[in-house]
Formats: sequence, structure tokens, C-alpha cells
Amino acid sequence: MSMPLRLPRLPDRTPVKLVLHVAPALHEALVAYAALYEAQYGRAEAVTDLVPAMLDTFLAGDRSFQNARRRES
Repeated sequence: MSMPLRLPRLPDRTPVKLVLHVAPALHEALVAYAALYEAQYGRAEAVTDLVPAMLDTFLAGDRSFQNARRRES
């Protein structure tokens, strides 16, 4: 029997394509955010690249959501 590795098996990292429609006002805000991001970090990023990171940050910071997920597992 081999010793288990310290690093656990990596989770599935296959990207999932998600298509969604947003209101014009939200699109305008996302474009403005991307412009502010570029001004802050000196690097332009497409809105489509920023949105997944924004959602991940939002979900990670939502304590109620995180607590509910822990209770479910």
C-alpha cells in the first residue's frame, strides 16, 4: 500500500460555458468596472474575463451561502 500524497486529487477544472443575458444598465456598469480595473491595475481585461472572478468573489464573501453549503455537505 502506498502512502497518500499530501496534495489531494485536484477537482474537475473543465470550464463550463454559461450564456446569460444582462440588462443594458448592468452591461454599462460592467464596462465601467472593466475601465476602472484597467486604470487601477494597468491591464485591460474583457468583461467576460472579469465576471467569473467577480462572481467567485461574491460567493466566497457571502457568509450565509457559505454556511448553507457547509451544512449541506
